Amino acid sequence: MNITIGSDHGAVELKDEVKMVLHEFSDVKVKDVGTFGKEAVDYPDIAEKVCADVVSGKADRGIVLCGTGIGIAIAANKIDGIRAALCTDVYSAIQSRKHNDANVLALGGRVTGFGPAGEIVRAWMRTAFEGGRHARRVEKIMALQNRKEG
Repeated sequence: MNITIGSDHGAVELKDEVKMVLHEFSDVKVKDVGTFGKEAVDYPDIAEKVCADVVSGKADRGIVLCGTGIGIAIAANKIDGIRAALCTDVYSAIQSRKHNDANVLALGGRVTGFGPAGEIVRAWMRTAFEGGRHARRVEKIMALQNRKEG
C-alpha cells in the first residue's frame, strides 16, 4: 500500500512520529511531501499535494496534518474524490474507514499526542471499508461534488 503524508509547520513533529508508525506495516511505502521544518507554510498547499497522489492513484491513501487538523481536512475535502476524516480517537478512525471509506486521515499536531496518534493511525490502516449499505451512502456523498447550485 502506498501512503502519501504531509503536514504544515504546526505538525511536523507528529508527522515524523506517524511515519515511524507507518513503518510498522511491512507492506506500506511512505512518500512525504513536506514540510520538513518549522518555517511557516500554507496547509492548503500540503493538502493539495497529498490529495493529488490519492486522486491520481499514486497513493492508496493519504495522511494530512496541521495544528488542529481542521484546516487541512477542510482543504482536502475541497478536492474531488477525497473523503478526508479528522480523527481524534480510535473509534472515529475505525468508523471513518468502515462506514465512510475515508481515503485521507487528518490529524492535529498541537492537539493529539504521539501515543494516541499512533493508535489512531494503526486502527485506520488496519480497517477495511465494509461496503454494503455504506457503499450507497458513500456514492451519495461523492455525488454531492457534482451538483451545481442554481
